[in-house]
Amino acid sequence: MSEKNISRLRRAKRTRMKIREQATPRLSVYRSSKNFYAQLFDNLGSNIITSASTLEKDAKSKNNNMDSAKDLGKKIAERALENGIKKVVFDRSGYKYHGRIKAFADSAREAGLEF
Repeated sequence: MSEKNISRLRRAKRTRMKIREQATPRLSVYRSSKNFYAQLFDNLGSNIITSASTLEKDAKSKNNNMDSAKDLGKKIAERALENGIKKVVFDRSGYKYHGRIKAFADSAREAGLEF
């Protein structure tokens, strides 16, 4: 594993320990070189409430770019609101809050989620 990925995972582990103390569901994201994934976990992190990715058949954009991140943010927010979840904690998985991660978070906020 590269040093860059090890550092990212270490940052993610640190933030997840702080997130676990809060009693709200966790919205976690993962970005690979080709796709973008989002999952909504319960507060303990053991059950997945809902998920969305660019690999789904009804995804507008099959790429891993800003437009697909925005679409994915709207989609995960709609699914969370259908399940009765309005307030979440955003777990950026050690990534910088910049680019695709920021576009995802902003579109999820616009669609009705509160973080």
